[in-house]
Amino acid sequence: MVSAIGIGAMSFSNFYGETNESESHRLMSTALDQGVTHIDTANVYGGGVSETVIGTFLAKQGARRNDLFSIASKVGIAKDPETGKRYFDNSPAYLIAELDKTLARLQLDSIDLYYIHRRDAQTSIEDVTETLVELVKSGKIKSFGFSEIAPASLRRADAIHHVAAVQSEYSLSVRSPEMGLVQTTKELGTALVAFSPVGRSLLTDNPLTLDAISGMEWLRQNPRFIEPNYSANIKAGINFRNLAADMGLSAAGLAIAWLIHKGEHIIPIPGTRSVAHFLELCEGANVSLSDTDMRIIEDTLPIGWAHGDRYSTQQWVGPEIYC
Repeated sequence: MVSAIGIGAMSFSNFYGETNESESHRLMSTALDQGVTHIDTANVYGGGVSETVIGTFLAKQGARRNDLFSIASKVGIAKDPETGKRYFDNSPAYLIAELDKTLARLQLDSIDLYYIHRRDAQTSIEDVTETLVELVKSGKIKSFGFSEIAPASLRRADAIHHVAAVQSEYSLSVRSPEMGLVQTTKELGTALVAFSPVGRSLLTDNPLTLDAISGMEWLRQNPRFIEPNYSANIKAGINFRNLAADMGLSAAGLAIAWLIHKGEHIIPIPGTRSVAHFLELCEGANVSLSDTDMRIIEDTLPIGWAHGDRYSTQQWVGPEIYC
């Protein structure tokens, strides 16, 4: 069991703007004060920076360091050291070697959840699942999952061994998981961990400005943050922000509350560098929404409201498209 929301620790690297260790440590302390017990990272976030920052925080906690967070990390995205080109590797040798590096950075003997970040087309999902089962038997991981896979792939993996979690982008601006993934994870008893639950800021009271986006390499190439889509999305979100205010909530809090109410097995993992924004996100975990509230929210931002694809052509390399 984990808290209703977790922390997406990509924000502990400089992916969405400059940050530092003390800022990330302050956020983790606030999370513990708020009862947030799940944290999600990956070996590629800042080239290991995110994992290292979590590790240094845990090292300061003394004897209770192993009992504070349920920690998840991800593996499978590799980079050619000569060309810098990204590729995917799900081979046993790579997964085992990277896990050892992850544990060293986290300063832990084991982690609760280990995801395949992206599927390697050369390695069947059955084979990679068998490798993950062996890692569970070794005691270095307690469970495993997959990121951005199709429902059909989940069923193939589940036939080998229970899959603890599937991570997917899911929010009021990305509803595609409702076309099979929400249902399949629920049926199989698999947690659906929702990243980018506030639409990379579009579902907040203060969406990122074009000026801020210009300094973010990944986001400035994303179709939803390129004109004219950007302005159209900002305009489309006005009624949602007004609705949240009428309900006495921040827009981010309402977006989180909506997602939590979509299923008991759904766990949003918002990421932020700001303690104030994190507290807005946490308020969503304490909100009770009625069926009428849910209908009004979905009428305000109906399926398909967002302008532009959620990924560019290059960004779509890796995630499994199933609908």
